[in-house]
Amino acid sequence: MNINVLCEHKTDGSAVPLRLRLDDGRIIIVDKFICRERAASTKVGGCGMRYSVIINGLPKYLFEDDGIWYVEAKKISP
Repeated sequence: MNINVLCEHKTDGSAVPLRLRLDDGRIIIVDKFICRERAASTKVGGCGMRYSVIINGLPKYLFEDDGIWYVEAKKISP
C-alpha cells in the first residue's frame, strides 16, 4: 500500500517516520521508531530502506524507495 509519511529529517540526512496518512484519509501515529536498514520485503517482494516501527503496539515495517513510501502489512488497524 502506497502511503504518505510525515518524517523528522535529521542533520545526518536520515529520516524518522512520525505519522502515516492512508489513502482513505486516516492518520496513523508511529508509536516508536526502532531502526532503519536496507532490506527486502518478506511479504510482497521488492527492496528498499526498511524502517522498523511500532504502530498501535504492534511491530510494522515501512519501506522507502526513491521517495515513495509503502507499508508492508496489508492493513493497519486504527
